[in-house]
Amino acid sequence: MKERTRTYSLAMNVNRPVARWGRMQVEGLECVPEQGPLLILGNHDSHWDPIMVGIAAFERRQIRALAKSELWDVRGLGPVLNGMGQIPIQRGKGDKDALAKAIETLRAGACIGVFPEGTRSRGKVLRARSGVGRLALEVPEAHITLVAIEGTSDLTGFPRRPRIRLRFFDPVSGQPRPDEDPGALSARLLSEIRELVPPSI
Repeated sequence: MKERTRTYSLAMNVNRPVARWGRMQVEGLECVPEQGPLLILGNHDSHWDPIMVGIAAFERRQIRALAKSELWDVRGLGPVLNGMGQIPIQRGKGDKDALAKAIETLRAGACIGVFPEGTRSRGKVLRARSGVGRLALEVPEAHITLVAIEGTSDLTGFPRRPRIRLRFFDPVSGQPRPDEDPGALSARLLSEIRELVPPSI
């Protein structure tokens, strides 16, 4: 599958000054395979998380995120999201079409990014969505990489400069096992991320 569309590259480059202002540090990029089906799962505390993860991993992969469908209702944003290869999903409704599209895209060798919590934490502990586990189990050849994201919530604290840190890592508890329950799989992967970075407002 074609990587790094022109629209995706433009979106990442436009936002690079924000990452630089946020003194972004990136660790563990060796855990992001440059080829083959890849599922990147991260915590979600800020609207900036998808952009910062995209910038951090840009030299290795284009991330096609599962994004809330409401974003396509924002005037002028739909064509940009489509150009970036993003996949709309209706949150909280068990969107089977979105999951099917994500499975198809992942099987084709793309990198899919998902936030297991489904929405921003707003400082609360949220449960992991089982759809993440189903996606991983439907494409067993996909590699799972986790990313702990810190500091993005502080990007709104201008003029105080934040310190953004992203750590990519493979699950210590191992890649998905065929006999795992989707919900339990989602929960164990999210718990590894949240052990490194608790929810923040």
